[in-house]
Amino acid sequence: MNKQIAIFASGCFWGTEYFFDKQDGVMFTDVGYIGGNIENPTYKQVCSGNTGHAEAILVSFDSNIVSYEKLCKLFFETHNTEQENRQGPDIGTQYRSEIFYLNSQQKEVAQSLILTLKNKGFIIKTKISKASKFWEAENYHQDYYKNNGGSPYCHTYEKKF
Repeated sequence: MNKQIAIFASGCFWGTEYFFDKQDGVMFTDVGYIGGNIENPTYKQVCSGNTGHAEAILVSFDSNIVSYEKLCKLFFETHNTEQENRQGPDIGTQYRSEIFYLNSQQKEVAQSLILTLKNKGFIIKTKISKASKFWEAENYHQDYYKNNGGSPYCHTYEKKF
């Protein structure tokens, strides 16, 4: 096993987690907050739009089973990359599309995939940023759709690659 970490923000973290949990090679996911300016933010604080955090997921994966590139492709194929600071009905900077890279290889993969999508005619509002501290969200947000049923209301799958 070769455990690695990836961090993605693509709107409501419940919907993002829903798709990544189904991917072979993903060992677990945590939903939380990243990219802001206060320590240990709460959901209420992040929703105010004043902390600078994005709702995000931390993906722990076995790179012997699934590559970081494949996870990035799943990220791009499960949300609307043309929307800035929103996904569907969820509006605000906390719902932005952003990849938080942990090393130069992850950064290069993300940049390459964005270029590929732009060359295919897609509009990409996704940002690429160096990962900062990831703060785990409250327990009731973890595995939301697994625990409560239903399916994402602002995330759908669209083949792009």
